[in-house]
Amino acid sequence: ESATAFGCLVSDMWLGEFDYVSPEAFHSIFEKRYPAFTRTTQHDAQEFLICVLDDLHEAFKEVRAQLCQEIVSPAAGASTRSLRGTSIITQLFEGQLSYAIRCLTCRALSDKPESFTILSLPIPSTRVCSLQDCLECFFQPDVLTRNNQIHCYWCGGNQDATVTASITKAPQIIIFHLKRFAWQDKNRRKLSTTVCYPFSDLDLSPYISPSCCNNTEYSLCAVVNHAGDLDYGHYTAFCKHSVTKNWYSFDDAQVTKIPDSAVQADTAYLLFY
Repeated sequence: ESATAFGCLVSDMWLGEFDYVSPEAFHSIFEKRYPAFTRTTQHDAQEFLICVLDDLHEAFKEVRAQLCQEIVSPAAGASTRSLRGTSIITQLFEGQLSYAIRCLTCRALSDKPESFTILSLPIPSTRVCSLQDCLECFFQPDVLTRNNQIHCYWCGGNQDATVTASITKAPQIIIFHLKRFAWQDKNRRKLSTTVCYPFSDLDLSPYISPSCCNNTEYSLCAVVNHAGDLDYGHYTAFCKHSVTKNWYSFDDAQVTKIPDSAVQADTAYLLFY
């Protein structure tokens, strides 16, 4: 039901019959499945996006499994089972990280794979930084000590360790969440840091595992902005038209063409490449 409503919303947006399109029908159906996302309270765009992607994935996965069951012979059962866990959502948005964990006592190395659809990046500076700085901060090696020690199979006990993340599968569309809501001195606050992000030629090769053969250069296609503070705010978006390559600003019922220079904003919260 939600996938059908989303399909209608996409059709309405691309048919070009209206100056703007309200997602009322999609939200009404989505709200039934996720009651937390009511219209009367403030919500986080990143949390909403995760739920939307998960919901659409489950819907498309079911349809894909049904189609596979109808067209694939029983002899190909193994390949059918692998297809049932995929959808257009996983094909477009799902990547994979690998965490290399090295015991600092015996130097044994183990790998922990983890799938992702959104990378949440820390913001290392309080005034201004680049997206590359955020990526460096996310992928820098970390030391696990005290309560974060690992249980080493070879040593037979808890030990200090280092952990280093790398991308083993780069998604077609990669989404970065800038962690603007952070704890400072036991208080949660919003970081107003200016994060400078490239429009094209974003090279992720420094963070890619040698085993990954995907293309690692990306271009910006959309930005979600958050204006406001912790408990209130307003979301807008910048989106690049995939055919004309023009940028547009989406602010409730106001949809306007904007120059490329306007896309770099201090309010950026989610980046789509």
